[in-house]
Amino acid sequence: MIDDNSLLLKLSHNYHLSTVIYHLSNYLCEMGEYSIGDALDKFLEQSRLRGSIQALQIGDVWEDIMGKTIARYTEEIRIINDTLFITTHVAPLKQELIFQKEKIKLRVNEALGKKIIKEIVVK
Repeated sequence: MIDDNSLLLKLSHNYHLSTVIYHLSNYLCEMGEYSIGDALDKFLEQSRLRGSIQALQIGDVWEDIMGKTIARYTEEIRIINDTLFITTHVAPLKQELIFQKEKIKLRVNEALGKKIIKEIVVK
């Protein structure tokens, strides 16, 4: 599972910090006394950044989910809507990933703590 502190740190490094803080403070005000994690979840649900942030989260745990060898030869992980795009140029790995799509989907959703990924495309 990915913790809120590391996600907030990733957000601040990849997006203008003042924008993130502004939006999070708005959600915190609306939500009353909820955790920063709840505010962050609400922010991401309504944000165009959601897929990018989730891809960062998956990237952080990809080696744990899939193992060192697969992680080493995975070139890109992207999420668009509810689809996970995995890019590799290693043909045998590509075939293995295609074969293991359902297992990957379960592992990734478990790591994210929600059923977010509904489809996997291997390129």
